Amino acid sequence: MLGESHDLLHEFPDLEAKISALRSSNAEFAQLMDDYDTLDARVRDLEELGTPVADETIEELKKERLVLKDTLYAILRS
Repeated sequence: MLGESHDLLHEFPDLEAKISALRSSNAEFAQLMDDYDTLDARVRDLEELGTPVADETIEELKKERLVLKDTLYAILRS
């Protein structure tokens, strides 16, 4: 769905406490979260504003966002 939020709290509401704890205690996790949030906002802006962009570009951004989400989820589950 266009413009849908994919922030980690929305994606993993049952892990909210762990996300918060890791974000404040783990610098690597916090940086990955910042990168993920920035990328998610960029994708949403491109979708919502209808900015002309090649389909391949938006798909690459979404793939990058997915890789970051998978990495963050792996940290959350470890």
